[in-house]
Amino acid sequence: MVMKVIPLADRRDAERRARLLAERDAAGTRDAQPLDMRGRPLHDLRISVTDRCNFRCVYCMPKEIFGRDYKFLPQDKLLTFEEIARVARAFVAAGVAKIRLTGGEPLLRRHLERLVAMLAELPVELTLTTNGVLLAKKARALRDAGLKRVTVSLDALDDATFKAMNDVDFPVADVLAGIDAAAAAGLAPIKVNAVIKRGVNVHAIVPLARRFKGTGHIMRFIEYMDVGHTNGWRMDDVVPAGEIVAAIDREMPIEPVAPNYTGEVAKRWRYRDGSGEVGVIASVTQAFCSDCTRVRLSTDGKLYTCLFARSGDDVRAQLRAGASDDEIAALVRAIWSLRADRYSELRSEATRRLDKVEMSYIGG
Repeated sequence: MVMKVIPLADRRDAERRARLLAERDAAGTRDAQPLDMRGRPLHDLRISVTDRCNFRCVYCMPKEIFGRDYKFLPQDKLLTFEEIARVARAFVAAGVAKIRLTGGEPLLRRHLERLVAMLAELPVELTLTTNGVLLAKKARALRDAGLKRVTVSLDALDDATFKAMNDVDFPVADVLAGIDAAAAAGLAPIKVNAVIKRGVNVHAIVPLARRFKGTGHIMRFIEYMDVGHTNGWRMDDVVPAGEIVAAIDREMPIEPVAPNYTGEVAKRWRYRDGSGEVGVIASVTQAFCSDCTRVRLSTDGKLYTCLFARSGDDVRAQLRAGASDDEIAALVRAIWSLRADRYSELRSEATRRLDKVEMSYIGG
């Protein structure tokens, strides 16, 4: 008989999951929160409300792929707001405490405030990620509907770099106006995200940090990732988190801060003079798969348990076949319980060539 050798990391995951399951059952919370195959609890649900975007960022929706002839999802394939709310309720019952609306660009979805109002009835932190261009017009309505806060993408402060990255000639001023409108509406604290790519916007790191220092907003820098298979990612293009932190620290001294909760994606750093904090999301050089608590619902109703997944589970088919709320709840629990993803821990030249789902389809 040939004995199968189980890798040490997998044995540790199995032992951790068994321990956490025992602790959960002893506490009488068996039905409250499923654990995946690595013992990770479910905490965050990210909902993509559209696969369309008014930007063509080179690291997400390059224009040569997502051009004028690109076929986006037809309206009847998109989940309705009522369907989204049903799935969200099932996830909240399974332990989700935070819901983020994403896209594409979520503010392109018509009457989005109505969905926000529906989800605001749930006992969760309700947030939204946007490129900010439409935010000045939408911020007050979103806040009135129950949105708690926003995250805004901004990859540089100079128009030349920013326009080169969004590739559709939108100026920085439009995004800054959106941030100001969100702050005035009470959608705070605002997080500002910048994807840093070698040779493109490394020079923007310190100016971005300085611009939002002392404002109450949180500037966050993201390592350029191999999401999807159309952005031409290379490891040489990645600016490591350590380099980003060092660049900021040289100009404005910072020190590390403990995470707000287990599974928080950004490593936190605060300014030593007490004027706020910055974050760095280091999925490439400091993989955080072991604490990942996120699941993603695509625009057309598929569940993805990893940003780098190749396929998802079709929930829309179950919804439209007449599944009950209890059946949807059982489905999402089962999907999470079977999850074993750890792409960033396994990343290599081979994995980057896999035909992965595009980030614009499932959100970041």
